[in-house]
Amino acid sequence: MSTTSTVDRAFEAALYADTDAALDTGASLLAADPAADAELARRGREFVAGAWRRGWQPADVVRFTRRELEDEHVRLLARLVVEEHEEARAGARPQPPGPRWSAQLDEIGDLAAHPTRADRFSHATAALELYRLLLRLPTLEPLDRPREAGAAKNSPHPESRMLSRIRALLAKAEATGFPEEAEALSAKAQELMARHSIDEALIAARAHSGDAPGACRIGVDPPYETAKAILLDAVARANRCEAVWNEALGFSTVVGFEADLEVVELLHTSLLVQATTAMTKAEAAQRKGGRKRTKTFRQSFLAAYAHRIGDRLAAVAEAQVAEAEAASAGARGAGAPEQDLLPVLAARDVAVHDEFSRMFPDTVTTRVRGVSDLAGWQQGAEAADRAQVRARPRLPS
Repeated sequence: MSTTSTVDRAFEAALYADTDAALDTGASLLAADPAADAELARRGREFVAGAWRRGWQPADVVRFTRRELEDEHVRLLARLVVEEHEEARAGARPQPPGPRWSAQLDEIGDLAAHPTRADRFSHATAALELYRLLLRLPTLEPLDRPREAGAAKNSPHPESRMLSRIRALLAKAEATGFPEEAEALSAKAQELMARHSIDEALIAARAHSGDAPGACRIGVDPPYETAKAILLDAVARANRCEAVWNEALGFSTVVGFEADLEVVELLHTSLLVQATTAMTKAEAAQRKGGRKRTKTFRQSFLAAYAHRIGDRLAAVAEAQVAEAEAASAGARGAGAPEQDLLPVLAARDVAVHDEFSRMFPDTVTTRVRGVSDLAGWQQGAEAADRAQVRARPRLPS
């Protein structure tokens, strides 16, 4: 019997019949034929390439696999992703562009280096379970257009000094045990983020660049996904982006200009860490008082935190725009060739909204469920106040 025939029989038994008995039959066929291993792996790389054609990116597939299956499946997927990428590069097939994709591959490469110690039957079972998942992935809106073979590669630009400072400030805010210090660090980080966005917009306008909005996907993991998605939406809106949550697949897609997407990822991650830390402390205090409604408390805490922090982020962004426009107007009055800021930002807002509408013409709103704990809501709002990110007055020169 040929190896191709063995794999075909295993797939016919296991991939299209979602039962344990069918899975065992397929895995037994593969385990009994070591010569079929290469063909099994080749089919896996084909499934991975099929996911790219349906709009998925490496991080998306790994995230969804981790959510639906086990660590063994994730490690197997990581090896297939790395092998498929190397095979495509060697064959000069079109490759998706951009530093974001490259960064995802680097992370997955580290994951693929972890060895597995499964017997042949267990390995075959894991492969078939993974292939079932890959085969049934839905089509997503593509975030990157494939680069034609032979075209110039987009080399990842080095991280700017501003982003490095923002990243360092947020790391310190997450690590400190003093609320006042976390507040000051987060405030400074948000000031830099808003300034970074304004500077990028003015540079693009002066250069008459063809800069256009892009998109990225950010995982929204359980538990309390609704509150976490609301927090991400608040961060996105405050940073001139728009977000839509795919609850079934466990991620939000954020649309915006690249400089703004970078800071949304940074700030959302940091605020989520800070919110979780504050929630854990508040919950411990509640338990000392004899309360035990942990789930409703946490959901209400995070929902209130997201709601309040959104208002504060918006206020910081507006203050920074007003300050920058005042400085720009003063420079124009003095005869300096400064760009009028407000029309530039308005044009970028329109571009982001148009791209968002193109990608997601049909979106619906969802109600927040489980927010019924008054103490959780009050303490979540208070935690957001402590993490406030208002702009501080500049020191006199």
